[in-house]
Amino acid sequence: MVATGLFYVGAVLFVNGLLLLGFIDPKAAGVMNLFVGTLQVVTPTYVIFTANGDAATILTGSGLYLFGFTYLYVGIGLLADLDTTGVGWFSLFVAIAALGYSWANFTLAGAPWLGVIWLYWAVLWTLFWLVLGLKRESLTRYTGWVTLIEAWVTAAIPGFLLLTGQWPATGLTAVVLAAIGIVMFLVLLPTLRGPRRQTATAGEGGPAPVETPPDQAYTRT
Repeated sequence: MVATGLFYVGAVLFVNGLLLLGFIDPKAAGVMNLFVGTLQVVTPTYVIFTANGDAATILTGSGLYLFGFTYLYVGIGLLADLDTTGVGWFSLFVAIAALGYSWANFTLAGAPWLGVIWLYWAVLWTLFWLVLGLKRESLTRYTGWVTLIEAWVTAAIPGFLLLTGQWPATGLTAVVLAAIGIVMFLVLLPTLRGPRRQTATAGEGGPAPVETPPDQAYTRT
């Protein structure tokens, strides 16, 4: 059941990455966030209620609420055209909590690969805080690409392989995931450059047009 939720986290991150890059209308993306947000609240509730007091299972289920609340918050905000600062600052809480869940998976659960994935999410939700909470719009394109890649690397692919029993839950997997993460964050650094201003050529009248980031609809106040 948790693997199913993880797979669909990949789906909504994929949609939100495209949203941040300006390819999807905000309200259209809001619907998907509501779908997955609801799933990520119902699933952990069931997991916790049927855990029979098992601490490890309850710990796993509790982390899913961080995603469910985020996506419901984002979905409602997009559909109601709300300011993004609320979900932005909630994202800071999620990022800090993700560090705790990462530690728990490294030390208590003996699942270093999942610990690395939680570190991915800590970085991603920190970016959400910067873009949505602090309005650092220069980071929007970078955040969009990170979201798009993490959709597959941390959620859709692991979720599907877990569902099919093919996911290699080994220390080597953790090392590979960490290496992919480092490469991803470094390769995407050029996307931090702001949009290039167009200069007027000789003989053209009027001011030169300025390129507008495609993601302003999402980060608007």
